[in-house]
Amino acid sequence: MSHSRWKTLRERKLAAGFTEPEDVAEARREIRLSMALAKAVYDRRTELGLTQAELAERAGLTQAKVSRIEGSDTVPTLPLLAKLAEALDAVLNIALDNDDTQVSFTGHRTNAA
Repeated sequence: MSHSRWKTLRERKLAAGFTEPEDVAEARREIRLSMALAKAVYDRRTELGLTQAELAERAGLTQAKVSRIEGSDTVPTLPLLAKLAEALDAVLNIALDNDDTQVSFTGHRTNAA
């Protein structure tokens, strides 16, 4: 069964009144948050033209740790998020509202003029 068909089947079940068990819904929310953070780190890193190893060096981490963050394999602590934001020369923005999760890094502005 293709992914798109599976998603449609899930959506049909939900529309018909099926409710996911709370532990499944919670796991789904955690995965979405982890993936949003992973994408934000990857997007900012590539925007700066950095490799994982270069970001790791800037943040005082290992390349493997950066890889686990970008792969959604780990959820970093607040101090580690602060290190990442500093290493990415950015402000970390996280907005959480029910099923809507937004994570982004906004680069610091520098006035050259």
